[in-house]
Amino acid sequence: MKSLVIVESPAKAKTINKFLGKDFVVKSSVGHVRDLPEGRLGIDVVNGFAPDYGIMKGKEKVVRELKATAKKSDRIYLCPDPDREGEAIAWHIAEEIGGKKRDNIFRVTFNEITRSAVQQAMEHPGTINMDLVEAQQARRVLDRLVGYNLSPLLWRKVRRGLSAGRVQSVAVRMVVDREREIAAFKPEEYWTITARLDGGLPPEFEARLARHQGKKITLPDAETVRKALAEIRAADAFVLSKVERKERRRNPVAPFTTSKLQQEAARKLGFQAKKTMMVAQQLYEGIELGAEGSVGLITYMRTDSVRVAAEAQDEARQYVTEKFGKDYLPSKPPVYASKKGAQEAHEAVRPSSVHRDPEAVKPFLSRDQQRLYALIWNRFISSQMAPAKLEQTTFHIDSGDYTFRTTGTVVRFPGFMTIYTEGQDDQDEEKEAQLPGLEQGARLKLLGLQEKQHFTQPPPRYSEATLVKELEEKGIGRPSTYASIISTIQARKYVEKKEGRFLPTELGTVVNDLLVEHFAKIMDYDFTARMEEELDAVEDGKMKWVSVVRDFYDPFNMDLEKATDIKRVRPEDKPTDILCEQCGKPMVERWGRHGRFIACTGYPECTNTKPMENGKPVLAPQATNEVCDKCGKPMVLRSGRYGQFLACSGYPDCRSTRPLPTGVKCPEDGGDIIERKSRGGRTFYSCANFPKCRFTLWNRPVPEPCPKCGAPFLLEKKLKSGLVRECHDKSCGYRQELGGEGASESPQDTDEG
Repeated sequence: MKSLVIVESPAKAKTINKFLGKDFVVKSSVGHVRDLPEGRLGIDVVNGFAPDYGIMKGKEKVVRELKATAKKSDRIYLCPDPDREGEAIAWHIAEEIGGKKRDNIFRVTFNEITRSAVQQAMEHPGTINMDLVEAQQARRVLDRLVGYNLSPLLWRKVRRGLSAGRVQSVAVRMVVDREREIAAFKPEEYWTITARLDGGLPPEFEARLARHQGKKITLPDAETVRKALAEIRAADAFVLSKVERKERRRNPVAPFTTSKLQQEAARKLGFQAKKTMMVAQQLYEGIELGAEGSVGLITYMRTDSVRVAAEAQDEARQYVTEKFGKDYLPSKPPVYASKKGAQEAHEAVRPSSVHRDPEAVKPFLSRDQQRLYALIWNRFISSQMAPAKLEQTTFHIDSGDYTFRTTGTVVRFPGFMTIYTEGQDDQDEEKEAQLPGLEQGARLKLLGLQEKQHFTQPPPRYSEATLVKELEEKGIGRPSTYASIISTIQARKYVEKKEGRFLPTELGTVVNDLLVEHFAKIMDYDFTARMEEELDAVEDGKMKWVSVVRDFYDPFNMDLEKATDIKRVRPEDKPTDILCEQCGKPMVERWGRHGRFIACTGYPECTNTKPMENGKPVLAPQATNEVCDKCGKPMVLRSGRYGQFLACSGYPDCRSTRPLPTGVKCPEDGGDIIERKSRGGRTFYSCANFPKCRFTLWNRPVPEPCPKCGAPFLLEKKLKSGLVRECHDKSCGYRQELGGEGASESPQDTDEG
């Protein structure tokens, strides 16, 4: 008889099938096969929160086939993923197909899907870990108790169709709280004074005023600035009083955990967390590599450990020595510390073999697969390389009682930075200065003094990367759940993404405020984090799952009983300056099932309404001078889901549309540069002749010629300091700051996007 191997994914089954001989049959469960019932709670709260599992709708045929094959098999190997969810899938399958004979069912786990890893794991099968199963069961029961009790309450008190979740609702609170921080923020004025100097050796450089009479200086207003400038000009001398040169070592960062992978893929690739996990799953389960067949290219991608197997480190060290030389190899393999509570049985996310470098496998991968694999491969190799050696030079420049300061960094030995440096969140795109080789005592020529007004900035809205980072730091959810959390709160329309940043919808704010007021405990960050720690304790066999659920449910149920008396809540109507064209009465913004809309105050006598898009009423189409290139009729300006666009006035006979042009022509083929939206909601600009022309920009083009080199347009950026315009041609270096009084123009290197 043959042995049956069961995995949860068809792609995984296909890869593993090639590694095992003719004595094995590999089948896929296509994910979970059992779950709590639809339409009812399915949990016996009185009798130990016993869950009532049943075969999931649509999985009956899969289960029948698994049972039939199991009866004809002498041994059964359950091989779902090596985590809570995978263990639960294995247990549910065993419950369905095992019957009375359970001694021929084995649990097998492997961290990577390669021939050697799979064959070695099959030679050492184990049993199902019930601690892991019960940890997953506790999470599932907790989420069902919250969802099935809170959602009906929201239906009654806010509107039909709403839902709540134990972890997702807390994530919404984070976004709402950040938005309120931003709204409550009071900007404070401050100024800077920058001197442009020449030391007789190239290049010229800038230094910022830092001290007065040896103490740190603050410039709170224009009067203080005027006084300082007068005294500096009166001194009429700039002397390089001190040169500090420090050797610094920059160490590489650890290989990826799940959360770090999601953050970095968001920063560098623009991937949503959900997309990152989907592509990583493909790389893990197996990619067809020509004659080599299907191979898993990375280790398991749901992990909070930075541990690396000794064999993988040895392979990486050999590669680094051969590729870069011994100088790039540390004397000992680096050891990175995982965060508290990490599952050290797992490894970090790394390539299954460093010899499959990104270029070697590129022909077999999609663009997204190749980019993510390159990110994982580069991060891992760099983590095993020597630190970079940097020389940081700081100039202290005295002018009377005032001291200016500037810093520049030179890379003396790149080390790991040869192939990888970690991305940063919410940083101004400004580079450190390039400084001339001057010595202490050098007299400097003043080329100009620039004063500039600034205002302190509120905390930024969360991006995909910073929201994942904050969830991890607060202990909300677990890395394996971040992607679904972020997807769910957007799907429920509690949170939306604009320009790559999350902000709460009006609906999300209303629901959040109701839950925070009446269910303060389950909406508390610390309480939610403690629940995650208790679920981890169940996984480690240190707590019983029923006691964890009971400790949560009893106070939650008390809050639920009190909440039956709360009043119905809904956003208030907002006045507008629009008059109803049917009856002449004022119109207001009103709240409905699908969000805000414009309605006549004469209701119910007058039922005139108008839809809203992007917070603005959708009014009648406006005439333009544009002509339809398909039928020749005039084009009109319409509003849609993604803003305004041009549409043919001959609709519905002619359905021609096109985006609004920016007024800038493409430098490659002369087409119009138009505004577009990425799948993640981020605005970018590209040639209207896409896909024939793939010219794109992340910053808004402005139809103004560069005053320095004459280039036909400038780029406009939003930095923390305000708006900046710069030349599209990087070699030109023209830059104009628009962030307040004292706007400056300076030729310096900048990054385009």
